[in-house]
Amino acid sequence: MAASILPGVLALLAPQTRLTDPAADARGDGGYVLPTRPAFTQDMLDLRALDTRGTPQGMQFTVTYGQLGNPWNSPAGFSAGVTDIFVKGALGGQATLGDLGLRTSGGGWQYHLRVSPGGSTLTEVDARGQERPLAAPTVQVSGSSLIVQTALPEGRYGYWVTNSVYSPLTRDGVLRPTTTPGPTALQAGRADAPVPVDVMATPGDTQAYTRGTLGPVGETRDLVGIGLLALGGVGLLITVIATVFVWRRLNPRVRP
Repeated sequence: MAASILPGVLALLAPQTRLTDPAADARGDGGYVLPTRPAFTQDMLDLRALDTRGTPQGMQFTVTYGQLGNPWNSPAGFSAGVTDIFVKGALGGQATLGDLGLRTSGGGWQYHLRVSPGGSTLTEVDARGQERPLAAPTVQVSGSSLIVQTALPEGRYGYWVTNSVYSPLTRDGVLRPTTTPGPTALQAGRADAPVPVDVMATPGDTQAYTRGTLGPVGETRDLVGIGLLALGGVGLLITVIATVFVWRRLNPRVRP
C-alpha cells in the first residue's frame, strides 16, 4: 500500500510552476511585420504559458502558444517559432541572452534550452563562460502546446523565455529582423531591434524592446544565495553565544 502511494506523494512534492503571458503581443515592440511567404500569423508566435514540473528524468516544460503553426510543413509538426528558455543560475551566470540582441536583468543564466523545428538543444555554461551540450531534449506536440522533456536537474528556477521566427534558410534556424520590407522578411523599425517577436515578461514590463533588457519570470530570488546568507547568520550567532559562554566561565565573578 505504502509503495503504491509513494509515487503520488513524490509527484505532489515535485517542483511545479505555471507562468503566463498576455495574448496577441507577438509583434515585438508592436511594429514588427511578420513574413507573408510562407504565411505566419501572430497566434503561431504568441507565447501564452509555460508550465514546468520536475520528473525523475529532469525538468519537463510545456510551452503553450496561441496556435501551433507549421508554415514550413516540418515533419516535427511545428515550424513557426524557435523558443529559447534561459534558466537562472544559482550564483552568477551569463548576462547575454545568446545572440538574440537582449541582456538579462535580475541575475544571469546557467542553462539554455532551445526548442526548434530544426532540432532542440540543451546546454550548460561553466564558470569560465563556456557552453557544453547536455542530453538532447525530446519534444512532443500536444494541441497548441509543445511538451519538452529535458535533462535539466529538478528544481525551482527563474526563466527568461523568448520566441523568434523560424526559418530553415538561416544558419541557426532563426530569422532576424531587418528594416528592408519583403514577403520573406521580418521587418522592424530599427536595425538593432531584438530578434524575438515575443518575450515572457511581467505585466507592463516593456524594457526588452525599449532598453534591450529582459527580467526573469518564475522563481526570481537567489535561493542558494539566501540560504548561504542564512547559514552565515546562524554560524555568527553560534560563535557569539559560544564566546559569551567561554568568557563567563573564565570570569565567574561577573554577573549580568
